[in-house]
Amino acid sequence: MPAITLLWAVDVYGRVYSLSTAGQRWERADDLLLELKRVTAGKGRCWGIGCDHHVYLNMMPSETSIRYREETYENQRWNPVDSFTDTLLPTDRWPWSDVTGMNPQPLHSFQLPSRSWEWEGDWYVDQSCGGEPSQTGGWEYAVDFPANFSPDKKWNSCVRRRRWIRYRRYIAQGTWAKVPLDNPRKPPLPLCDISCGGWEMSDQSGRYPYLWGVSQQGQVWFREGIHPRVPEGTCWEEVEVPKEVAQLSAGPGDLLWALLWDGNLLVRTGLTLDSPTGTSWVEVESPGKEVEALHVAVGVSVVWLVTKDYKVWFRRGVNSHNPCGSGWIAIGGEMMMVDVGLNDQVWAVGEDRGLYFRMGVTPSEPSGSGWIPVSAQWGNTAPSVVPLGAADTPSPPLNTEDTPSALLLDAPKPFIPASDSFINSLVSDRDKTSTQPASIAEAPREDGEETSPAPVLLTPVAAGQDVPWMNVDLEGAEAARSAHALGLSSGDAGAAATYALGTLETSQAVGEEDGPVWAWISGGGCDVDAESQISWLSSSGILERAAGTQRGDQQETAGEEQRETSVWVRKGSLRWWRDWKPQRWVDVGVALEQSTKPDGRKDSIFFVYYTQYDEKKYLHVFINEVTALVPVLRDSHHAFAVYTAQRTKQRWPLVLAAQTERDMNEWLSLLSDCCCECRGITGPPSRHALWSTTSKGDIMVHEPSFSLEAPAQTPACDLMFWRQVPGHLRCVESSSLGLVWGIGWDGTAWVYSGRFGHQATPDEVEMHQQTDVRSVHVYENQRWNPMTGYTDKGLPTDRPMWSDESGLKECTKGNTHPPSPQWSWVSEWAVDYNVPGGTDKEGWQYAADFPVTFHGHKTMKDFVRRRRWTRKCKLSLRGPWLQVPPISLSDISVMPCLAQSSMEQVPVWALNDKGDVLCRLGVSPQNPAGSSWLHVGTDQPFKSISIGGANQVWAIAKDGAVFYRGSVSPQTLQVRECWYHIPSPLRQTLTQLSVGRTSVFAVDENSNLWFRQGLTPSYPQGSAWELISNNVTKVSVGPLDQVWIIADGVPGFTSETPGAVCHRLGVGPMQPKGQGWDYGIGGGWEHISVRGNSAEAPRAPHLPAAGPPRSPLPHQRPPAQVNGNAVGV
Repeated sequence: MPAITLLWAVDVYGRVYSLSTAGQRWERADDLLLELKRVTAGKGRCWGIGCDHHVYLNMMPSETSIRYREETYENQRWNPVDSFTDTLLPTDRWPWSDVTGMNPQPLHSFQLPSRSWEWEGDWYVDQSCGGEPSQTGGWEYAVDFPANFSPDKKWNSCVRRRRWIRYRRYIAQGTWAKVPLDNPRKPPLPLCDISCGGWEMSDQSGRYPYLWGVSQQGQVWFREGIHPRVPEGTCWEEVEVPKEVAQLSAGPGDLLWALLWDGNLLVRTGLTLDSPTGTSWVEVESPGKEVEALHVAVGVSVVWLVTKDYKVWFRRGVNSHNPCGSGWIAIGGEMMMVDVGLNDQVWAVGEDRGLYFRMGVTPSEPSGSGWIPVSAQWGNTAPSVVPLGAADTPSPPLNTEDTPSALLLDAPKPFIPASDSFINSLVSDRDKTSTQPASIAEAPREDGEETSPAPVLLTPVAAGQDVPWMNVDLEGAEAARSAHALGLSSGDAGAAATYALGTLETSQAVGEEDGPVWAWISGGGCDVDAESQISWLSSSGILERAAGTQRGDQQETAGEEQRETSVWVRKGSLRWWRDWKPQRWVDVGVALEQSTKPDGRKDSIFFVYYTQYDEKKYLHVFINEVTALVPVLRDSHHAFAVYTAQRTKQRWPLVLAAQTERDMNEWLSLLSDCCCECRGITGPPSRHALWSTTSKGDIMVHEPSFSLEAPAQTPACDLMFWRQVPGHLRCVESSSLGLVWGIGWDGTAWVYSGRFGHQATPDEVEMHQQTDVRSVHVYENQRWNPMTGYTDKGLPTDRPMWSDESGLKECTKGNTHPPSPQWSWVSEWAVDYNVPGGTDKEGWQYAADFPVTFHGHKTMKDFVRRRRWTRKCKLSLRGPWLQVPPISLSDISVMPCLAQSSMEQVPVWALNDKGDVLCRLGVSPQNPAGSSWLHVGTDQPFKSISIGGANQVWAIAKDGAVFYRGSVSPQTLQVRECWYHIPSPLRQTLTQLSVGRTSVFAVDENSNLWFRQGLTPSYPQGSAWELISNNVTKVSVGPLDQVWIIADGVPGFTSETPGAVCHRLGVGPMQPKGQGWDYGIGGGWEHISVRGNSAEAPRAPHLPAAGPPRSPLPHQRPPAQVNGNAVGV
């Protein structure tokens, strides 16, 4: 059964009330004379500031009593005459002292700290020594002071001591007890605000709360010595502040915010168990410069604020690692103060002086969804409130002679202060007669109306009204409120009147009594959450605000409340790769915080919280600045990298790892969805998307803008946003007609089966089973010596005897794992005979030394050898890809088309794993997989192929020779002439090429990029090769002749993993070679395809010249001819 907890509140007259989570009715404190200005509740207790400026404490009753043990030690020394006596040497400790002997503590010096304590008994001797029963009367013996005492008396035991114990019990549980002033220390100046918190900082939740206070002079004080056995604490300690503080709030954890008199805020940092008062202050500005802050409240990881225009604000990004947060968000509602209770639940006092609760507050949605009133019943427990409307007959008029004196003394005045700063003056007015007209606003009167000492509007008995009423002037508040008064005899004008304040709830049931006008609320001791079933919290109620006569009455339904700004948070634990020395994985906490504006716009921040040298720190990334979320290979972890434009420039991604693959995929999906929402990207990729693959096999897509290929004001490449598409491929090729083909690491051909653009949502895309097989290699190295021949004993300068291909990293069969945890082994280690350069019958390759070119036969000058071991691993996943059986491919190319093009059959050319040229028949946007393969004869095997504008096909043979085949179509494929040989660059062997609309680029084995000059419709083979750049591994030319590459590295960042996306700038009809490079995202990118991006920037309309044209209009030119066939572009 859940524990019963209390909600505390104070009305404008200082009366304290509590509301139980198991009850339905407000209960007033038993002490009718108690008047408090503010209260602050914690687990099992509630503190308050009285109108007499004293601090009060109310400890909740419990089955276990609060007992404190007082102890003192009786010390004696042995002398030859009197044996052991209390006559000590001048250098000895006191005869009665504490355990250290430094402080005197005679029995008569112990006094009760306050009236809230009583002695349980008299002093008695502790008969145990070290926790064990003793037969020595409690005495412990030692050689001298100070020394180690023991119950055994020895011949050299010259001193002894015994402990006296007396218990005192706290007897003020369940009542408000005054906290004693510090003695002999000087007490703090009168306090104007207090806040209880910090009980979640210790391992034992709720046992060690902290109490903070603010004096009227703006000083901050901390209550020391609060302990489960000392609930009142011991003394006040001043905490220095740079400016005067008006109000503060302490959370259950290590958050402390203070409100300054100038409207700004201070945040206390460095709050820990070892340093409960913190280390320093950090100033934070209020939400608006024009409107100052009025009240602040904090919880475990939330901060709420009310400004002087009664607007409510929520602080984003607040955490123990980032106590200052990152920004303010406006929340609906008009409140005078807010309080954050247990479970970060929010309570508030509205502008209409009603109590409200923030519904929908959960750990994932800390801002909640709307305000609902606290609709508890109002009881007759307080004698100062007279029930109204309890019967159907009118209430008889009261006579002052029959009115109890307690009612007269406790009767409220029509003067209702707007803030608790007036309560002290209000209390002083209570001793005056109720007929004093100075405290009552004079009501206007009409002609012929008699005046009365108090502006009470009497209700005629003949009217038959159940509830008499009157007007009450609420000073300092914008909302005009009404109140009820008990009927008085019209003839007794000088009699004292007792008023009952009208309820704030519109849903008040018949027979209930009027409630008080609230000034303060504290939910620190009320254990509720969004799932709690509390009778006095109903989300079906309507939030009604009394906004005064000028604003009018406004009512907001629950549906309207949902349109206000909300905050959603997802928290978790990951591992972070700290890439500075010492580099290692660090356990961190992460949080994704997303705010939704009333217009539907979303803004998200991703936080990473870590600890360095016992100091809490954090990193944050704005989701709208994230450019890519890329799975990476890091020490067999389920890792992914977070890129932003700044981190891309610095080549310093944020690398995180999850414990399981499922956790990594969940975070990747969540972050990717937030990124797409911030950028307005919905649905599958568009037809013009840029496709790319990483060295890990992940598929990345970028949605291009019209300005991406614009000659002027081209967006920076590091600002491109890449998102992941499910699947696993080695390379991918796209077309603007909606065709995307890919090849896996095992040579399997796949075609994208998902729809494009807004035709379908991600949930509607059909997912298929996709598999991929990959080989992992290690190299066995040996060196020859004259005695034993080839052996694994190398020179000290040699590479490891088991290594990777480069020889820089040691890789053995035992410590080599699959590329990532998603892969699993499907074979054992075996010698690989299919190695470039050939092998002997045992799989060895020979060379003169490491590292040089290896060959497959041994010579007299070969002193080292190596052989490659291979092992296969398999990956299975689901993605929008359909397999195209049954031939394994090594390269593929789809013809690039302009956006306005339409074709019944789209040319798709490919190379199988043996180097044969294939053409796919029947490929169309309706049938992207096509129908069958058509073999195209060649004289030698090819390794790269590309089809460009006008159906021209370029290819590279395995020996590096370049071939051209022009104007190929399915109808003329069988009757076309042979391949034309084109000379390669001098002393260079080309490995890959790409053909665009009118340009051809190629890459050689030394990572040089070449451009084919002289391409014209009449001479499509071109004239010569021109070197453009180095540091290029792959090139892709699009339908607009745009050039994108995968660079081997980024200049200046030698430690980055090879493979970076790079864009050629300045490419145009007059400058097809371009002018420079713009480096984008990098670190393990394998392939890129821009052959689907045919989106051109819209051209400015050409305004016709005024008057007749100066020259005749040009004639329509016939289509250009290439080798006798029309060019189709």
